[in-house]
Amino acid sequence: MVAHRVPPEMFRFATEPNADLYTAILHVFGDANERLETALGVDGIEERLPSVGFFRSLPADELSRALAQLGKWQLLDVIQNHGADYSTAAEYERGNLQYSLTRRGEAAFAGVQHALAVLASAGALQTAVLDAIADRLDALYGLLTEPASADRRVFTTLSELESHLEALRSNTKQFNGELQRLLRAENADLDTFHEVKRATVTYLQEFVTDLDHRSRAIRDAIRRVESLGVATVRRRALAGAELSPMGTQDPAPAWLEHRRLRWEGLRLWFDPDDGSRPRAEELHTVARRAIVALLATLERIGESRRRSSSAARDFRVLARAFAAAPAEDDLHRLWGAAFGLTPARHAHLRHADPELIPTGVSWADAPSVEVSTLLRRGGRAERFSRTGRVRDVAAVRREREERARRERAELEAVWARLRTDGPVRLSALGELDHEALVRLLDLLGHALDGPVDSSGARRATTSDGRVEIVARPTGDGRLAVIRTPRGVLTAPDHVIDIALAGRPASGVQTPAVTVRVPAPSGLAR
Repeated sequence: MVAHRVPPEMFRFATEPNADLYTAILHVFGDANERLETALGVDGIEERLPSVGFFRSLPADELSRALAQLGKWQLLDVIQNHGADYSTAAEYERGNLQYSLTRRGEAAFAGVQHALAVLASAGALQTAVLDAIADRLDALYGLLTEPASADRRVFTTLSELESHLEALRSNTKQFNGELQRLLRAENADLDTFHEVKRATVTYLQEFVTDLDHRSRAIRDAIRRVESLGVATVRRRALAGAELSPMGTQDPAPAWLEHRRLRWEGLRLWFDPDDGSRPRAEELHTVARRAIVALLATLERIGESRRRSSSAARDFRVLARAFAAAPAEDDLHRLWGAAFGLTPARHAHLRHADPELIPTGVSWADAPSVEVSTLLRRGGRAERFSRTGRVRDVAAVRREREERARRERAELEAVWARLRTDGPVRLSALGELDHEALVRLLDLLGHALDGPVDSSGARRATTSDGRVEIVARPTGDGRLAVIRTPRGVLTAPDHVIDIALAGRPASGVQTPAVTVRVPAPSGLAR
């Protein structure tokens, strides 16, 4: 994009000493253009000055000089009106000249109007604009999928979409600027400042609540429209725009380029092509950071209200007191009074019967506590003797080893009872003791959680690899009933094959699931 330089004389009318008259004249021409009046004479301009808020009386030739000056700045064109009838020479001189705005004058007036509007407006984060963007994108998609839709409707829908996007961009930029100025605001009325910031925090929290959801809806709508072709959208919108053929150049290329840039701006906000972070997410981050900063500022305001003076001021006062102390003993007393850091090594000592002394009794009135000579001299309340002898734990170790061997023998006995020496039905086990049932269910549960091999079986082994189980469903829907001293277990029947080390289970060999069965304590080394 080529950056055009603003003509140096374009906005001089707003800074000159007679700026109020110049601005009022441009306002008059702006109102006349809205009424489709392209040219005005001196009398017509003078009559309309009060309607734009200019009530100062003018000398006879001041208005003419102002019009001439605006003509020198190329803001007004001077036209001779030869079609009117004039009865006198003075009337001819006054009524012959007609004035109209040039392109530069229209741009200058629009720039001033925009500047005044920005100064008077306040930025906002409007969720309604996000909803309107998503709605216009859906409407555009509907028009593209409807063969009989008019190109004019495509043009108006695209124009509305671009206006909503521009409103989002301008409001967001302005609100962000106001937000940063609010964060930097100082020397304001604390009550007003506190209320404004608290209201802003609430406003930001409400905005970011559904921002992610709305952004995703807009991104999905953009992709739906692009699936039908953005070039088709621009082509149909160009046909519906009915651009004016006036001028020496074809306005269509510039118009299409402007539409392309607007669409790229929409993609940058919600679905960038290069994979970068959408600006809507950056807006979410800015809002959350602003909430944190505002809450921190509110906390500092509360702290400043609770504290009558600052820490820096307190230290400066204390430094002056230290400098004015007459002797070193006075310095020590001042230090003790200011900080209270003088060590009191006896403060932890208690009376022989502390229940006899109420908690509210002052230290000066409480009975004295005996302080040992060792505490006064060495800072210790008692004398430390030699370290005690290490306890002999040989008996404890032997007892643990014996218990581990006993547990290992019990475990071996359980596995021996569960060994099947070939495939059997689970219902064939009939009756088991409680410990055997617990081991069986643990091993069978890990097997049923494992993968199925090519033969339809499931396998599992213990962590030491000494026991393996192979389980297959029976397929007949029967139930297995196993009785124990603590109750009866009813479960779907399976064909199981439990084998110990050295006696492999029947069936096709597949990788087994390893079960972590804890070893008896004392033998796991």
